[in-house]
Amino acid sequence: MVKSQQGAGKEYVCVLRLHDKIEGRAQLARALETLTGALFQRPPLISAVKRQLRIRTVHESKLLEFDNDRHLAVFWVSCEAGTYIRTLCVHLGLLLGVGAHMQELRRVRSGALSENDNIVTLHDVLDAQWLADNSRDETYLRRVIRPLESLLTTYKRIVVKDSAVNAVCYGAKLMIPGLLRYEAGIEVNEEVVLMTTKGEAIALGIAQMSTVELSTCDHGVVAKVKRCIMERDLYPRRWGLGPTAVEKKKMKSEGKLDKYGRSNEATPGEWTKKYTDYNAPAGGTEQSGSTKITEDVATAPPVPPFGAPDVEMTTPAKPESVGEKKRKSDETEDERAERKRKRKEEKKDKREKKDKE
Repeated sequence: MVKSQQGAGKEYVCVLRLHDKIEGRAQLARALETLTGALFQRPPLISAVKRQLRIRTVHESKLLEFDNDRHLAVFWVSCEAGTYIRTLCVHLGLLLGVGAHMQELRRVRSGALSENDNIVTLHDVLDAQWLADNSRDETYLRRVIRPLESLLTTYKRIVVKDSAVNAVCYGAKLMIPGLLRYEAGIEVNEEVVLMTTKGEAIALGIAQMSTVELSTCDHGVVAKVKRCIMERDLYPRRWGLGPTAVEKKKMKSEGKLDKYGRSNEATPGEWTKKYTDYNAPAGGTEQSGSTKITEDVATAPPVPPFGAPDVEMTTPAKPESVGEKKRKSDETEDERAERKRKRKEEKKDKREKKDKE
């Protein structure tokens, strides 16, 4: 979740050491006001990043204290992540014409967490764990350990039906049937947080529809997952239980569809008209029509993971005949494995023969 906090910015309180006296407090306040907005910065010699010119935004700054005799000032600044306050202090000295450098720095906010949000020490965590182990009292532990959802309060929320939660955990896109509630003001390609009805964070996602489209559409992709947070199988698996999916399973068992759910010679024409195969290649001659959308069909099953077995990179073969396709669809797992083993042996023999020649 640390990555999700980068865009939320940071706040600092800085002690500035001036190299000489200036006219007064007003001059320093004007210089601070000048150094707001988008600024060019080059990281200092000792820094954790490459030293190249870049732009960082300073949102707001305030002068808290100023002592002209001691050449000291204290100011507060709210800025984008990656802003160097050391560089900002040097620029302030250049603007004032006397030179300056940073003497002390304190970060008071990072992302959604500030130093006023019940910050605890590691000693508190140790004491809370001891209390929970010895007296079975969790109140101290619940005080020092915060739920990760507290980091995501700045994101707009989309509430997901319980039937769609596990599918999203497996990486499926959230579809309209799995949507329960949504917040106002969502824009396309905006980062949102997908939540359960109990307020648990499921994943961070990229919105594929705006609030206006969500209120008017009855089908389509709501959001795609950017970062999954929830563990898999905490909620029951609910995909494949809708009327269309049940009918499809029945037709596969009766031989009216092949084992992958694709149409064959025995497929009724009525099914071909009403069913749309979204996994079919673009421009193919698959079924067309409209899919019946129901609320208990949450999302499509997840795509098999990268590196799944039985996937071979081969040169394009000649188109198979209808009889060959049917024979392959009817063969058992053992027969398929035997066929693949023979094919590998034939390739190996050809390679050895070629090497000998």
